[in-house]
Amino acid sequence: MKFSKRKQIIQLIFFCIGVFFCVGIKVIMAKKPIQIPIDPTPLVINTKQGEFSYNVEIAFSQAQSSAGLMYRTHFPQNHAMLFKNSINNTSENTQKMFMWMANTPLPLDMIFLNSEGIIVSIVENTRIFSEDIISSKVPAAFVIELNAGEVADKNIQKGQRVIHPAICGKCKGNRE
Repeated sequence: MKFSKRKQIIQLIFFCIGVFFCVGIKVIMAKKPIQIPIDPTPLVINTKQGEFSYNVEIAFSQAQSSAGLMYRTHFPQNHAMLFKNSINNTSENTQKMFMWMANTPLPLDMIFLNSEGIIVSIVENTRIFSEDIISSKVPAAFVIELNAGEVADKNIQKGQRVIHPAICGKCKGNRE
């Protein structure tokens, strides 16, 4: 049985409306990234190559640390995100830290710190959207997320110091 040209056009119109409706619903239901304000004090990493400053977003609340960089499709090169170890809810070095990349479309470098701001562990070039657990492997109080490649580019290594009042406000070496 043949359809008339008019019926075919009407069916095509309804099909297109259906597709647009489904796409629209998907867009509406899509998760949106959380916006965390940039701290006025830059985070500084001291390396053998010199000091490197980053505009830092501090994700210390439960909502902020749960979302982190999820769903973000862009993170400027000079930005960092700082997390506190929420397992023991203190800045002590008593527990390992665990992260993951679920719903995170950007590869990252993760720098784990002790409570004095000393780098104790580094994980480079994490796999996007992975639900694999990323461990500090040693007790850590904080983790910094940077764009993948920053650690290698800046020659960031274990034992180097990170300076920011949120990490260790009264630590020796922090700027007053």
